[in-house]
Amino acid sequence: MTLFEWLQASGIELPTRAEAMEAAVASVLTLAMLAGGVIAGRRLGPPIAAMVQRFAIAKGETLHARICAITRHGTAAFLLMTLGAIWPWESLAGVPIGLALGASVARAGFQLLRGLNLPRWLAWVFATVCFVALFSREIGGLEPVSRLAEQIGFTVGSRRFSVMLLVTMLVTVVAILAVTRAVTRITEQWIGHARGLDPTQKLLAQKLASIAIVVLAFFFAMDLLEIDLTSLALFSGGFGLAIGFGLQKTIGNLIAGIILLMDRSIKPGDVIALQNEIGWVNKIGVRAVSIITRDGKEHLIPNENLMTQEVENWSYSDRNVRVRIPVSIAYDNDLRLAQELMLRAANESPRVLKSPKPTVWLMSFGDYSLQHEILAWISDPESGVGNVRSDVLNRLWFLFKDHGIGLPYPQRDIHIRSLPTGMRHENLDT
Repeated sequence: MTLFEWLQASGIELPTRAEAMEAAVASVLTLAMLAGGVIAGRRLGPPIAAMVQRFAIAKGETLHARICAITRHGTAAFLLMTLGAIWPWESLAGVPIGLALGASVARAGFQLLRGLNLPRWLAWVFATVCFVALFSREIGGLEPVSRLAEQIGFTVGSRRFSVMLLVTMLVTVVAILAVTRAVTRITEQWIGHARGLDPTQKLLAQKLASIAIVVLAFFFAMDLLEIDLTSLALFSGGFGLAIGFGLQKTIGNLIAGIILLMDRSIKPGDVIALQNEIGWVNKIGVRAVSIITRDGKEHLIPNENLMTQEVENWSYSDRNVRVRIPVSIAYDNDLRLAQELMLRAANESPRVLKSPKPTVWLMSFGDYSLQHEILAWISDPESGVGNVRSDVLNRLWFLFKDHGIGLPYPQRDIHIRSLPTGMRHENLDT
């Protein structure tokens, strides 16, 4: 018995010649649409990726690296949708179209969500739902699947939650979240390229725009999901109580960060000293300010601390900072020559400013040394202060050696007025 006769005897309905020909044509056209997607990804992907990298990329995101794949799968999905709409394909011919369409949309959605830094599991769930829905629709099985998903569910209060409703809500929330994040990134980059704003104003505008976009997206999602906000009155009261107690510090840091940006007392790029730590402000976030020290350590200081504690800002109104370099010389040195060499060492240091000029002060007459201070000005405190002090002292050491200026050594004069009788005899015997 041949395979064809066995299938007929088993009662399996075989496709007709016309259905087989239609399926073959659909398969060939499907391959052509996929090839069109590959060509679009290679030709259109790089310029689109360059544009996205310029206008819509935040630090740490890799969306531009996925643009070629998104373009390839997205173009293939568009062509396959067009192919499925221009002809009433039978269920057998819809299998290759549905497989390719579902896979293309799923892969494009996965790459897009991952490029926007959404969780991997969320991207996989979204891609799986898209694949199942589109494949079922192309082969004519979406209605039975939807009907079955509507029958399975549970009831909470007066509202029934079916599997179909939960899946729809999940897809809607993921789509709104992706659109919100993309719009936020584009808005932030657009504000970042504005020429009429300084860095602090740009950062403040970006924070306010992000908050506004999130609030609008929230209300749009509530309306789209048909959730009555009046039913959340009790929840909102409890949420407000939680903010008053549990989230007090978080809300306080958020408001403190906005105030810091508005009054511009601390802004990115400033050099500040806080609790014996000196560093430059890297970023002002929602919760904390990122400060990077010269050791490469990044400290996260809560915004509220910068509002309530004393902060030494070295570049608040003027970036010039004066560096004090203590120097001591011995009493028997030429004082004028030593002071001239101190000024020369400061002037030869590359980071010391010529205006204001460095000066040398004689601070005090010590026990065994003349104590001086070299006062030098720099305009780049974010590059460090200790290295300037070290450079000046290194230059001064060689200048002192070349001109015979000696450094002081501790000296003590001991005068013995009288000795005990026993100790005096012992000293005479020795």
